[in-house]
Amino acid sequence: MMNPDEILDPDAETLLALRSTTDAVRVITEHLKVKEMGPADHIRTKHEVKTFVETAGSARAAEELLKRARERREVNQSVTMRNTLQRGQRMAD
Repeated sequence: MMNPDEILDPDAETLLALRSTTDAVRVITEHLKVKEMGPADHIRTKHEVKTFVETAGSARAAEELLKRARERREVNQSVTMRNTLQRGQRMAD
């Protein structure tokens, strides 16, 4: 049995299984690592997860949710990296 508190990089099957857990929205958003996203993407993803849980989303919907969450984390990481480099350049000038 899967431990819902264990944070892993989930797959669609994991999201489908977590959908029936107590406090599913919180558990799934933690697995999707929404805290690594920007504020707007964090909120957007939470809304998508809530819809996924409430509508008993399909495996395809789970895959799309995973894809968007991964892309949002990557965008936030690249923005953070760019901002850090810019600050470093300003301090060096």
